[in-house]
Amino acid sequence: MKTPFFVLSTIMVMLITFYFLRRAKNKKRSGTDLLPPGPRGLPLLGFLPFLRADLHVCLKELADVHGPVVSLRLGAKLCVVLTSPESAMEALKGQDAVFANHDTPAVAAVSSYGCLNILWAPYGPHWRMVRKVAVRELLSPATLEGLYDVRMTVVKKMVEKVKASAGELVNLRELVTAVTMNSMMGMLWGGSESQDVKIEGLAEEFRRAIDELIVLFGAPNISDFYPALAWLDLQGLERRTRKLSATISRVLDGIIQQRLTALEAATLGGYEGTTRGQGKTVEESTRDFLQVLLDLSQRPDLQSSMTTDVIKAVLLDMVAAGTDTTTATMEWAMAELLYHPDKMKTAKEEITDVVGMGNIVEEAHLPRLRYLNAVFKETLRLHPVLPLLVPHYPSSDSIISGYTIPKGTKIFINTWAIQRDYRVWEDATKFIPERFLTESSVGDYNGGTFRFLPFGAGRRVCAGISLGERMVMFVLASLLHSSDWVLPGRCDAESGLKEKFGLVMKKREPLCAIPTNRELEM
Repeated sequence: MKTPFFVLSTIMVMLITFYFLRRAKNKKRSGTDLLPPGPRGLPLLGFLPFLRADLHVCLKELADVHGPVVSLRLGAKLCVVLTSPESAMEALKGQDAVFANHDTPAVAAVSSYGCLNILWAPYGPHWRMVRKVAVRELLSPATLEGLYDVRMTVVKKMVEKVKASAGELVNLRELVTAVTMNSMMGMLWGGSESQDVKIEGLAEEFRRAIDELIVLFGAPNISDFYPALAWLDLQGLERRTRKLSATISRVLDGIIQQRLTALEAATLGGYEGTTRGQGKTVEESTRDFLQVLLDLSQRPDLQSSMTTDVIKAVLLDMVAAGTDTTTATMEWAMAELLYHPDKMKTAKEEITDVVGMGNIVEEAHLPRLRYLNAVFKETLRLHPVLPLLVPHYPSSDSIISGYTIPKGTKIFINTWAIQRDYRVWEDATKFIPERFLTESSVGDYNGGTFRFLPFGAGRRVCAGISLGERMVMFVLASLLHSSDWVLPGRCDAESGLKEKFGLVMKKREPLCAIPTNRELEM
């Protein structure tokens, strides 16, 4: 059995060898290959020892010193941080195809069935296929409209729970997490009337596994800083990921098999439904995401590529990517409104005017809630849930702002810093939803303006923007319209709005508030 000393010595030898090989390689580079400026680090470790927990703020401070394009080494990995609209536009618009890959963490490669999902798949034919499926089929207006009853049922239960808790302290983070997760699982595999799967029995196990997986995505991993050592899995993060992935896969396999069994029974029983591909399916208006994917897998042009693993990867992508980001945005929006009572009052008055005091909020009301939509956008500006987006990497050497960016460099785009930049935003650190009412182009979050990038831009812009906006607006409007909310005791915004950095940036402390009922017809 190898001793710990032997293992440690082997690692040190490998690191030292890698360090000198890298130095030799750098010396061979042409004098015209000018890397962006940046801080000096330590041998082997680079700038790792000097990073802080608030990485987005730390990187912004480096940009204040070295400029909007900064390079630094984190372990063996060369990283470049873009902290201006101009540099972000050069990468995500001017050289979109070159920067169309995401830098995949070791744990993400393990959990996504070999990068078969939308988020981590390398740019190419497979990625284009799964993204097209998501945008045109899963997230199309017709599919989302067909699953409206799923969302309405979950939101109604939330309102009833809040009304029953009048006068008591409510943990809003827990509340909106449950709403988002139940809505997503309902749309994924519980929206079809022919589906007999009971998500309640799977929810807790599935939710725990997803939550732990998202935490691992954002955890510092030696395997990412020193790829040559990834096979050792020194922190055991990949092993933990495999266990979680096995749990998630077992749940999804059971759901898929149960749906296939139900469809087979319905077909044998002469079920009359909409025909799609080579088999019979449920009606278009009630098809959940799973049914859409199974129907597509029967199409002759997709049978070889839409495998069971791809279906599971896409389903996992939807629930993992959609739940945490949507929940965080709703919590931040409620927090900002609670700390800005005048904004809360304006939002509630608009909802009352549009919905009516004796009615409940429906998604049909959302397009008319202009001020609430401005609140949503201002929340995304101040508190982007992905403060550094998902890191990209160039597929070939490229030039940004006159500097060479070598192939494979990890690219951080500091949207948190860009969206709080006083050079491009007036009163940049203040919560002012009204700024999005005067100029429509300012609030374009589809990647059209590079000073506002909460969902990214270019080929890798988030595919779920429409669903995310719909969910946040619907839940937020329902919370505001059904109850009046106050913070407990004496709370100040400075401490109440502190951030906790991660792949998804959340409030440091969960938001808790006390509701008081308003008279509504349920």
